[in-house]
Amino acid sequence: MTTIAIREKRYDYIRVADDEKIKNIYPLFEDQMAPSVDWSEDEEFVAELDERVMRWEAGIDKGVTMDEVKAELARLKNERSNSPGKFD
Repeated sequence: MTTIAIREKRYDYIRVADDEKIKNIYPLFEDQMAPSVDWSEDEEFVAELDERVMRWEAGIDKGVTMDEVKAELARLKNERSNSPGKFD
């Protein structure tokens, strides 16, 4: 049986399973699911963000606008499409 077929069978089962069965199945997969992370509770991460904002506000680090990012990506894409590469 293919992985796709197995997934479909599991989806179908879960869609029609009663609440008790769903509660019993959940612990089997709980440790496989990605944990939810609240970044605002990570003191080190928040301190890093605060430091970056302070550096930007003080003019130490330069920021760029989304328009500048898009323009640079377009330039790089154009440059790449106009030059032969090893994957051409």
